[in-house]
Amino acid sequence: MLDIPRPVRSGWPWLAAAVTAATVVACGGGGGSTSDNGTLKLAMTDSPGCGYDHVWITVNKIRIHQSATANPEDGGWRELAITPRKIDLLALTNGALQELGSLPLPAGRYEQARLVLSDAPLANSLVLSGTNNEIELRTPSAQTSGYKLKAHFEVTNNQVADMVLDFDACKSIVRAGNFGNYNLKPVVAVTKRLSTQIEGYVDPAIASSVVVSTRDPDNQLRATVPDSTTGKFVIAYLPENTNYTVTISGTGRTTAAVTGVPVSTAIGSTQLNTAASPILPPTSTTAQISGTVTDASTPPQALVEASVNAQQTLSTSQALDVAWSLVDPSTAGYTLTLPLAAPIRASYVGNGGPLSFTADSITPGMYKVYGMAAGYTTQTTDPNVTLGAAGTTTTKNLVLAP
Repeated sequence: MLDIPRPVRSGWPWLAAAVTAATVVACGGGGGSTSDNGTLKLAMTDSPGCGYDHVWITVNKIRIHQSATANPEDGGWRELAITPRKIDLLALTNGALQELGSLPLPAGRYEQARLVLSDAPLANSLVLSGTNNEIELRTPSAQTSGYKLKAHFEVTNNQVADMVLDFDACKSIVRAGNFGNYNLKPVVAVTKRLSTQIEGYVDPAIASSVVVSTRDPDNQLRATVPDSTTGKFVIAYLPENTNYTVTISGTGRTTAAVTGVPVSTAIGSTQLNTAASPILPPTSTTAQISGTVTDASTPPQALVEASVNAQQTLSTSQALDVAWSLVDPSTAGYTLTLPLAAPIRASYVGNGGPLSFTADSITPGMYKVYGMAAGYTTQTTDPNVTLGAAGTTTTKNLVLAP
């Protein structure tokens, strides 16, 4: 079975900017008496930007349903309508939030959310790093049925379900062919707004070129980009766990990992290290893995909405997410540039104490490469691959089955 999670993001201090709340609309099936109601509170944050200076979206409304399989035209939907406002996702960093508003809901379990975006010109757009040109983001189906999000949360009587839409810009935007067009296919994790986080520092010299990540107990990948000036990173809203592994990865850098990191509401903020002892993984030569993602039919069909994830596994069994990407929406092709060096690792020492990294004993350049697509749960291709020499490309085509 395949379960590849999704990336979180960081950059500036805590901030919550309120969107002008709009109208709460109940559509289809009513919902219980007042005493059987709770409240859903929603906010939005962001994940790594992967080569963009700005990623703007304009949210019109968010739809909520108790059924994971409900169609857009079915009854039973509840809607939070939002006064349209253009939101720069890349300003929502270091746990910063864009408040979206609240809506009363009947008590119960909710399994689906839909994100409905504006269709106004340049309402959804991006700016490539180092440029000033605003490029339209293509958003097929975003303005009609909305983008379907997996949501698993409980609303209880007279209580507030405080949730965060964790938007992963890195996996949500992909260049379509060679024509300068970009498609938006939101990858959004719906998570609880918790008072827990992991914070630390990388060397500011590499802050703009690395991603810091970890996996939560639900196996979701939570990733963040350090502040480009201070090197500080924050991975926020993490469920309690005594044994997180924090990964620092970037093109041309050896992957670094800190193991045994505890997170709890009693601690609140777990300090990994201090600015006086920032993490600076050594450089590494690189090689590439490329290929396509298809299904197992004859002839095979390109899975143009798939994503790909490359992992290294430490000798102590922790999996490190080194790079991930959506495939090309026209060809289902992908290319990942990966370090050839074996990862380095350190054990968490507590109280922000200096971390002592040593080289792990795994084979350098050895990876597991996974593909994932909606409706496909099994990868029939062996994920193991060993990179070639520096500068070379290894072909790894991936086949998925339902």
